[in-house]
Amino acid sequence: MDRFKATKKVAVLGIGANIFLLGIKLTAGFLSRSQAMIADGFNSAGDVFASVMTLVGNSIASRPEDKDHPYGHGKAEYIFSMIISLSLMVVSFTIFKSSLSSIINKAAFGTSWFLITVAIVTIVIKLLLFLYTNRLGKVLENLLVLANSEDHRNDVFVTAGTLLGIIMGYLGFSWVDGAVGIGISLWIFYTGIKIFISSFNVLMDTDIDPAFKENTYCIVSEVRGVDHIDSINAKPVGAGFILLIKVSVDGEMSVNESHKIASEVKARVKNIKGVKDAVVHINPC
Repeated sequence: MDRFKATKKVAVLGIGANIFLLGIKLTAGFLSRSQAMIADGFNSAGDVFASVMTLVGNSIASRPEDKDHPYGHGKAEYIFSMIISLSLMVVSFTIFKSSLSSIINKAAFGTSWFLITVAIVTIVIKLLLFLYTNRLGKVLENLLVLANSEDHRNDVFVTAGTLLGIIMGYLGFSWVDGAVGIGISLWIFYTGIKIFISSFNVLMDTDIDPAFKENTYCIVSEVRGVDHIDSINAKPVGAGFILLIKVSVDGEMSVNESHKIASEVKARVKNIKGVKDAVVHINPC
C-alpha cells in the first residue's frame, strides 16, 4: 500500500465530508439557537482545517530525499500534526466561551426533527470515517492519519452529546444544551493536548520504546564477534528512525574484521520494521 497516496485519500475524504457536515450543522444550529449544535458545527470547521493540514503535511512528507534532507521530509507529518493540535485547542476555547454564555444567560433553543436528523447523519458518517481511518492509520503507522481518526471518533461522542442536549431541551432542560457544549469543548481540548504531546515527543527526538530497544539489544548481541553492547539510541526521521549503535569487539581484531561485524549489525537491524538506517560505532573491548 502506498503510504502517501492512502494518506492523501484520507485527507480528501475528510475535507469533503467535513465541509458537508459543517454546512448542515451550522444551518441547523443557528436556525434553532442550539449551542450544542453550533459548537458541533465549529468542531467540524476545525475538522476541515485538520484535513487540509493532513493533505499539505502529507504532500511535503512524500517528497524524496534531497541534498538538504538526506533522510527525506517525513517529519512534516509531525509538524502538521502539531498544527492540528493547536487548532483544536483554539476551537475548544471558542466553544467553551459560547456554551458558558448560553448557560449564564439562560438561552433557549427550538428542538426540531431537522436538528435530530442532522445529529444522526453526523454520527453515522463519522463512525464510518473513524473505522476506515483508524484501520488505515495503524497499518501505515501514520500519526497524521491517526490524528484524523481520533478526530472522527471524538466527533461520534461529541454529536451523541449534542443529540442528548437536543432531546433534553425538548423535555424542558434547556441548560443541558450549554452543558453539552462545554463538555464538547473540554473533549476537543484533551484531544488537542494528546496529539500535541505525540508530535512533540517525535520532534524532540524522544528515545524509542523500551520493549523495542530490548528486542534490538537481543538481535545485536546475537551477531558473532560482538563482545557487548555499549548503547543503542534512536533519532526519529518521519515515518521511521535511525538507530545509533555502539558495540565493543576484541581490541586485537583487525579493522577489516571489525568492519564486517559492524556491517552485519547494520544489516540485521535494518530488517526491523520502522528502522530507516543505522549507524554502528565499534569500540575496542
